[in-house]
Amino acid sequence: MKNLIEIFEKIDFYLWNGFLIYLLLIVGVFLSIRLKGMQIKYLFTSLKFAFFRKDKNAKGDISQFQSLMTALAATIGIGSIAGMSTAVISGGFGAIFWMWVVAFIGMVTKYAEALLAVKYRVLDKNNQMAGGPMYYIHRGLNLKWLGSMFAVLGIFASFAGGNLIQSQSISDALFELAKIPHFITGIAIALFSAVVILGGIKSLGKVNAYLVPIMALIYVIGGLIIITINYNQILNGLFLIFKSAFSLKAAKGGLIGAGIQAAIQMGIARGISSNEAGLGSSPIAAAAAKTDVPGRQALISMSGVFLSSFIVCTITVLVLAVTNVVGMTTETGDLLNGAPLVMRAFASVLPFGGYIVAIGLILFGFSTILGWSYYGEKCFEFLFKEKYILFFRIAFILVVFLGAISSIKLVWPLADIMNGLMAFPNLIGLFLLTNVVVSESKAFFELLKNEKEIIKKRKSKKLELN
Repeated sequence: MKNLIEIFEKIDFYLWNGFLIYLLLIVGVFLSIRLKGMQIKYLFTSLKFAFFRKDKNAKGDISQFQSLMTALAATIGIGSIAGMSTAVISGGFGAIFWMWVVAFIGMVTKYAEALLAVKYRVLDKNNQMAGGPMYYIHRGLNLKWLGSMFAVLGIFASFAGGNLIQSQSISDALFELAKIPHFITGIAIALFSAVVILGGIKSLGKVNAYLVPIMALIYVIGGLIIITINYNQILNGLFLIFKSAFSLKAAKGGLIGAGIQAAIQMGIARGISSNEAGLGSSPIAAAAAKTDVPGRQALISMSGVFLSSFIVCTITVLVLAVTNVVGMTTETGDLLNGAPLVMRAFASVLPFGGYIVAIGLILFGFSTILGWSYYGEKCFEFLFKEKYILFFRIAFILVVFLGAISSIKLVWPLADIMNGLMAFPNLIGLFLLTNVVVSESKAFFELLKNEKEIIKKRKSKKLELN
């Protein structure tokens, strides 16, 4: 097992420390330039659409809000808690700075992915929407082999990052909190997952529409309380973040890392794992949304990056910074890492802080499992058609149990590798379809402008009547 972990860690390091990082940044920057920095101009609009827009009569399987919550279920998850903790331990506090950078660029990438997913989606034999990178690569570029490559890697990624990590982090949290054996937790999560997953996308959408807002509020409010109580440490925490982001040597928190190189690597790897921009996973959920035009759902998807990266991940890292728990060890002398480290940080300030994180982790992890089960299912459907979907669902549920009894040192590098490999065909597709994204966006932005003018005219008429 030790040799296998070392092999995965080496592959993980070389994958995320070279060409893939440059490819993610190049495609993101290229899209930002072609779309004239639209993530700044349309951020408020994207948030407004995300929480207040409804297109009930439009084509799709689930509402726009349910689609966003399904995508957020896979992004505001374990990656925002345990993932950022491991990033700090491996790359120092500066990792969050590089995560902000990649998240800002990733907002445009996420927009482009969702736009193409809705534009090229199809209605399958079960009368449900099917879309995502495998479809826009196939239908938009006529490269079925590349779309199939994405689908294969997407299935493996759903088992690794979307499944193993989630159940492993949940079982770790419950063992840390209540000494519940990992295999008991694995059985429980697998059974609960089976109930929802076997119900399909409509069942997933309804569950995530309730779970995600609840879990986000619990975690965010708890984190803000801790940061507020330790307000005198906020400036020191921010200084530590910016200092270690550009430090040539491993700063505090980078106990395993090696300065700026590790900070960049971990910031980008965990940033992608958290917000999934460029991975190609979340547009699969976007394709199922009820929306009138592709651009509308694309803006809603873009808001997910902001919510997961700039709010939830930032709160996690600031809590670790102001509580000074980084560097603490377990009873056996091992360095605290992952979910247990965040639980220790919350518990050091709030009497029931550990329970807040544990509840958040359970809900985050469970909803992420649900979201990724849908992603993997649609990739499986693209390759093997609708009639074999049940086989995928059963296999996915079994892996939930395996994840609960796995090692954290094994599952995180494996998830990073799968995420990285999946990003390659998606980024190639995005780059080659940039002209389609630009032309669709111009038409959509013009539509938004006309809608605003109509609203202004209506308001002025009301004022005249009054």
